[in-house]
Parts: sequence; structure tokens; C-alpha cells
Amino acid sequence: MLQNLKLVVAQINPVVGDISGNRRRIERIWKNLEGTCDLIVFPEMVYTGYPLEDLVFRERFIKDVRESIEDFAAHNKEKETAVLIGAPWKVDGQLYNAAFLIEKGHIHVILKCDLPNDGVFDEARIFANGPLPEPVMFRGHKLGIMICQDFWAPKVAKHLRQEGAEILIVPNGSTFETEKYHIRVNEASKRVRETRLPLLYVNLIGGQDELVFDGASFLMSSSGEVVYQLKAFEEEIAPVVSGDLDVYPETNKAMYQAVVLGLRDYVLKSGFQTVLLGLSGGIDSALTAVIAADALGPENVHAVLLPSRFTSDASNEDAIQLAENLGISYEAIPIAPAMAAFEEMIDGLDGLAHENMQARARGLTLMSLSNKTGALLLSTGNKSELAAGYATLYGDMCGAFNPLKDMYKTKVFQLALLRNLWKPDLAFGAETGQDGSLIPERIIVRPPTAELRENQKDEDSLPPYDVLDQILERMIEGEDGQEDIINDGFQRALVQKVYKMLHGAEYKRRQACPGVNLTTKSFGGRSRRYPIVNRY
Repeated sequence: MLQNLKLVVAQINPVVGDISGNRRRIERIWKNLEGTCDLIVFPEMVYTGYPLEDLVFRERFIKDVRESIEDFAAHNKEKETAVLIGAPWKVDGQLYNAAFLIEKGHIHVILKCDLPNDGVFDEARIFANGPLPEPVMFRGHKLGIMICQDFWAPKVAKHLRQEGAEILIVPNGSTFETEKYHIRVNEASKRVRETRLPLLYVNLIGGQDELVFDGASFLMSSSGEVVYQLKAFEEEIAPVVSGDLDVYPETNKAMYQAVVLGLRDYVLKSGFQTVLLGLSGGIDSALTAVIAADALGPENVHAVLLPSRFTSDASNEDAIQLAENLGISYEAIPIAPAMAAFEEMIDGLDGLAHENMQARARGLTLMSLSNKTGALLLSTGNKSELAAGYATLYGDMCGAFNPLKDMYKTKVFQLALLRNLWKPDLAFGAETGQDGSLIPERIIVRPPTAELRENQKDEDSLPPYDVLDQILERMIEGEDGQEDIINDGFQRALVQKVYKMLHGAEYKRRQACPGVNLTTKSFGGRSRRYPIVNRY
């Protein structure tokens, strides 16, 4: 590390499109740190939020960004401390993802060279590729600044090293996915081994639509050791000091914190304060309610019990017990009157049509309450159900956001058990309690059921979830063919059934509400894009 250069990392949570708000936040940090350090390093696109998607095609937006950054630099030209920020930038009519080292009113522009075009990012569609960046001379040192994707291959780091860079500084907008942190550290290790330079990785924090940026910014020494790391899933502003290390959480804790942060930012950045959800007494709605209370505070969560003649006493009791454990408000609205009206309106309403109408009566009731109260409605279905089509359009799929959308059923059980024993530091919900029964045990141990007919169980229609989820993960995340899965010991008829369910439900998933991306192949509109009409 450059011993006489004092750096501070500002791992903060910007809002997409809020140019003036993001600027004010950056200026407050700059003002507070003025004179205490040489350079404050912010994440990728921090000035505008990220990703911007088609917002960059609005010429007025790009002009507003440029005018704001130029005024920002001029307004702060008396400051001794410099900043490194990021935003879109036009050069000779071409639009780039850029970083700006701003010192005493001067703006040094660095253009992103390598653009991501896979998974949740499609920058190659909206930005031009910049040239290989040159090191930036700053206070007697050459800084090798490489923006996000430029870090994921050797060429940019190699070029910067050849041109005399003394450190690699990497502003990032890297999203959370399970095990992604370890992949980042591994890539950093490669760049360090190749260049023998220290590497400072500065990541965004916060939720944006379906994406969550998990922070965990770090410094890797020239020997390949992580010697400094900020917290995951929290904003943090801290000087780069070797030995200051925060440990990245294990997979299930990281996943839970990602969902809490994603829900919180989706609700608050969208201008809402409160949420409501249907509380059935089942595991999915229970975990959703806990996540909502942790994200927004119990006072901002309202649960609605919507019993039918098929709803057991146990389900009602467990739903009420959970709501009281969480300290959230609740009410019961039986759907029998609505079902009587539909049964009178539609002759011969029975079987699957009758089951789905119950789900739609609940969805209609919840959407009406959302309209009445101004609370945002949460959907509570999990990834296994969405994959298999075990969900009702305009029924239990109703909602503005689904925290469990990218979470398999087996993972839902794991996180419920985890939350009964552990509470994240920034969670606003209830404590776990001595007996670990925040979520009542009966909710966790009862066989899953939709309770849309007498004695119904999910396994009447689906394979056991521990088997189903293994097959689905192979098909979705692994992109494995049926024969590959069958050859590994799964029953042919079962694999063929799951494959048919998965691809037959694509039209439903296209109409599902957004939810937090947790895996490499979520059902959002970014990382998994299958045709609806598909005979393969």
C-alpha cells in the first residue's frame, strides 16, 4: 500500500436517477472528510445510481448529469481532498460508463473499457467501449483506475501495470449472488498475482429493483491477502487501514440480509412506507412477514388472514401467533361471501377452477386493501412454486414485490430456522427469543399445503420439495438436460414431469411481480430469458 497516500472508501447507497440527492450525499461526505485524507473513493455510477438501463437514452438526463458534475467540481475546487466518483458521460457523441477523479475543480475522466453483456447486465447495448485506461498521476503516485468489468479480465490491469501504476483502484457495482463474494476475491487475487500490485475494490450497497449490491469493499495487498474489508449489506465510510477486517457472512445469513435490504430499498425508494400481505399459517407467508418486519419495522407491516372453509384451525392459530410474536397488526377477512358470489355467478365452478378462484378472491381482497390503505402488497410465493407453475395468476401471484421469488422451498425452511436463532444487526423486527420460536414450530414442521380443498397437501401435485428443488436447480441454474439428470439417478418420469411443468409455466412467470435476485438464474427479466412459446 502507498504509505503516504491516505484513502477513504465511501460504500454508500445511491438512488437511481436522483442526481441532486446523490450529489448532496456525496458533498456531505466530502465536507465531513475534507482535509483528513487525500482521496475518497466511491463506487461505480454513484452519482446517478446503477444500473441506469434505458434512462441513459434520454438526452436531457445525460445533459443534466454533465452539468451537475461540472458544477459539482467547480463548487468544490477549494477542497484539499479529492474524490473519485462515477456516472455516464458523453465524449465525441459516444456515451460511456465513466469514473471521474476530481481535484481542485479539475475533472480527470476514465472510461470503462470492457462492458458486461451477460446475466443481469447489458451495458454493451447502451455504452461504447472506452480505450485501455492510462494511470492517473495523483500527488506523486500513479493510480490504476479500472471500472468494474475491467477488473474481470487480465488486459486492463496488465496495461496499467506496464504503464507504471502503483495500485489498482476498482469502483464497482457488483450484485449479490450466492458465493459471488468469493468469486470477486478470487478474481482480485488473479489480478494481484499478475501485476504484483495492491488492489482496492469499492462496491455499491443497496437495492435497485430486483438487484441487491452487497458492499463488502476490500483491499488486497500485493501479496494477495485481504487486509481491509468493510461490512456487507451496510453503508460504511472508513479510511483504508490495513487490519480493519469485517468478515463476510456465511451463505444463508448473506441471503437473508440481501432479501431484507432488497425489500427495504424497493419499498422506500419507491415512495412507500408500509406493506401488507396475506398470512396463511404456512411457511412462505410466515418468512415473508418476518422479512418485512425486519426490513421496515413491525409498525409498518399489516397481515391479513383470509380463511376459507378449507382453512384449518391450526393455520389460523399459527398465523395469529406469528403476527403477535412479530408485533405486526393483523385482521381476518373470511372469503366465504366472495366465493358464494362467484359460485352463483359461474355455474359448475368446481375442481381446479374452484381452487384457483379461492386464490383469486384472496388476491382481489388484498389488492383492494392495498388501494384503500396505500400499503404496498407483498406476494409470498417461492421459486419452487413459480418454477413448477404451482401458483395462481391474479391470485396468490398478486403483489408489487416478492421477497421469496428467487428462493427455493428448501431454502425457505432453512432461512426460517436460521431467523429463529439469529437476527441481523440492522433488522428492525422482533428478537429471536430464548426458545427460538419466533416463527412457531408448527408452521415449520407441518406438511406444506395450499388448503384449497379437503386434506390437500403440496405433494399431491408436486414431488417432495427436497427432490423437486434438486431437479429444478439442475435445470435452471445448471442448464442441464433431462438425460444428464436422469443419468445421475433421478427417475425418468419424474424428471420429464418437472421439465414439462417448468417450461409450461413460463407465461405465468412473465406476469409475476419483481423480487430479489439471489442466484445466477433468477426469474426476473434479466438473468434467465426463455421464450414463452417453446417446443424444445
